Amino acid sequence: MSLARTIAHNTAIQIIGKAASTLLGLMAVAIMTRSLGAEHFGWYITASGFLQFIGIVSDFGFTVTVSNMLAEGMYDKRAILNTTLTWRLITAALFNGAAPLIILFFPYPPEIKLAVAILAVSFFVTALNQVFIGYYRERLQLMTATVGEVVGRVVLVIGVGGVALGRFGFLPIMTIITAAAIATTGYLWLHLRPIHFSLDRAVSRALLHKMWPTAISVICNAFYLQADRVILPLYTAQTVVGLYGASYRVLDVVIQIAALIMGMIMPLITFAWARNNLAEFKQRYQLGFDALVLVLMPMIVGIFVLSRPILRLIAGSSFLEGGDYLRYLSLSIFGTCFGMIFGHIALAINRQKEALWIYGTDAVLSLAGYFYFISHYGVWGAIGVTLFSEVYAGLGLTILTIYYSGVTPRLTSFFKILLASLIMGATLYAVPKMPLFGALALGATVYIGFIMLLRVISPATLKEIITTPEVAEIS
Repeated sequence: MSLARTIAHNTAIQIIGKAASTLLGLMAVAIMTRSLGAEHFGWYITASGFLQFIGIVSDFGFTVTVSNMLAEGMYDKRAILNTTLTWRLITAALFNGAAPLIILFFPYPPEIKLAVAILAVSFFVTALNQVFIGYYRERLQLMTATVGEVVGRVVLVIGVGGVALGRFGFLPIMTIITAAAIATTGYLWLHLRPIHFSLDRAVSRALLHKMWPTAISVICNAFYLQADRVILPLYTAQTVVGLYGASYRVLDVVIQIAALIMGMIMPLITFAWARNNLAEFKQRYQLGFDALVLVLMPMIVGIFVLSRPILRLIAGSSFLEGGDYLRYLSLSIFGTCFGMIFGHIALAINRQKEALWIYGTDAVLSLAGYFYFISHYGVWGAIGVTLFSEVYAGLGLTILTIYYSGVTPRLTSFFKILLASLIMGATLYAVPKMPLFGALALGATVYIGFIMLLRVISPATLKEIITTPEVAEIS
């Protein structure tokens, strides 16, 4: 099986699973927003945003580092898995254990502080998933990881639905969220071969050596990616936080898709670079770039044009004002897209250290910007700084990676995809009163039609992708 075909079929597994998981997640959000209302949903956004900030700070880049080390093949894979899981358990326990204590110093309502204590458990078990997912990605065993995520989402939807019907309120919903996270982690753990907690010295040294630049980068990422959701509640009403958080839930779906694609291609890029196979590296580099742009570009344009009806469908009419927030936040995905592509490639070519100045300056500028602009302009200040921080990181990583790899991606497909997306957006803009699902169907038809017309995907490649796959291994 060719590389393009293997990637396509494994991506199909993930996309189908991600579609199911996303649909279930959006169902859960829809139930929560309608059950809690904007203010109490704002409580949830404040609590989860705080823990996401803590979670990113304590992430240290375990997922990408595990995939990278497994792809390099320098150490026993079981030793890598056991050692990284042990370190992840230790770091997750320390940081998530401290979160309920740290939140006591913030001027938030008592319900938010109790929610942090409950949700800290879910963030702890989710942190362990990073190691499992890195393992499954490297082996291209994506079905198990996908099913595990869906299992957790089923538990979530059933649970929050029951709480909403019983009108049990805010804290029981937080408990259900934690139970769903435990279900996912339990499923992933049970489908691995037996794991032994151990700290192999050689693997630990290699892990630390490879991970510390990534860890610093990830900590900086926490400040420019998540600081808005920690700082915004200090200056605005929880109702506004709820509207802002609901719009971010839509963007999180797009970001997860980007991470999914790059997470699959990352080990292949690393494998080629580690073996000095420049031709293969260029081909996989270009494949990752084109695949991400092909998926994300129409989503950005579609969200920009349809932001209000999208948010009304997901969160309800009481959250309609948040559609204006979503429209402009969607533009940040341009920066996220390039940051995702070239940040992963910087790790693959071992240029994490050189990227630190980008993450560091972005963190400092964004943190200062969030405090100043949110205090003066509220939620619009948060949106403006978010746009700046994502574009700044994306451009910086693009320049750095091209410089050190010596490879510049071809932009022919990029401009064709951009043209197809803009034509799709103009079409949707011309029919503003069309029902949402009709608009989505029309947009997809126009986009796919122009993608084929512009030959972004050649007929030969399309035929190869949709042909029944053969059983084969990727070396």
